[in-house]
Amino acid sequence: MALVVVTGMSGAGKSKAINTLEDLGYYCVDNLPPQFLVNFADLYGMSEGHESKKIATVVDVRGKESFPDFFEAMNRLKEKAYPYKVLFLDADDTVLCNRYKETRRAHPLIESCTSIEEAIRLERELMTPAKAIADYVIDTSKLMPAELRENITSILEGDEQSGLQIQLISFGYKNGLPKEADLVFDVRFLPNPFYVPSLKEHNGTEKCIEEYVMQSLTSKRFRSKLFNLVEFLLPLYKKEGKSRLVIAFGCTGGKHRSVLFARLLAERLEKNGWHVLVTHRDIKSTRHGD
Repeated sequence: MALVVVTGMSGAGKSKAINTLEDLGYYCVDNLPPQFLVNFADLYGMSEGHESKKIATVVDVRGKESFPDFFEAMNRLKEKAYPYKVLFLDADDTVLCNRYKETRRAHPLIESCTSIEEAIRLERELMTPAKAIADYVIDTSKLMPAELRENITSILEGDEQSGLQIQLISFGYKNGLPKEADLVFDVRFLPNPFYVPSLKEHNGTEKCIEEYVMQSLTSKRFRSKLFNLVEFLLPLYKKEGKSRLVIAFGCTGGKHRSVLFARLLAERLEKNGWHVLVTHRDIKSTRHGD
């Protein structure tokens, strides 16, 4: 029995997550009261014919006063030695507010608040302990629905393979740091193609950008030291029991150097048999350059 508990901020994409899980063959229940979580696992975990059943549920603040029971339910799942993973979906407060204003849906906590902003702040206070116990955290602030689906699929497929899952993110400092990153490498010291007219409109997935950046001795030395460091760290993280490692590369705009090094590292790791997901967060952003 494999149980995935989806939780997180309202408006962060939990409905899209549960749809993805259904497509992956999970039996899903949305908005399950947390006090029934163990009974749900009992039903599909212990009954004959369901030993290998993949199940998933969404538990969040729509349960309102019952949500604190979530943490007791998690402890009971541990006591029963049920294998489960908690997936937490998050997004910036401003993004969540805009999503609610665009859809004109009511926030689950709006009845006890004077504004959407206040409801989001209250929900974040309630959800912080849940985020702390999550196995996986996905920030959907800048993700398209297809990218969220790809992230979830990669996480679960890698989990089934019982290996360390590695996500590589390229980003631009102009657009902020990725909150989910475990390791961040700043590559703004490398030669910047933005200032070369013939390269400005290209990106780090293209050979011309690689040739320009990697002609520098500094770039070559950095690549060598980076590969050695990451290959030294990965077995240690895996031994420690970490199931997912997020490594981010940042340049000024997130189009050239960060994209290149996320790609180069992904190619190296995949060649060595690691499970890798690459996300170029800001490659299509209009805020590029220096």
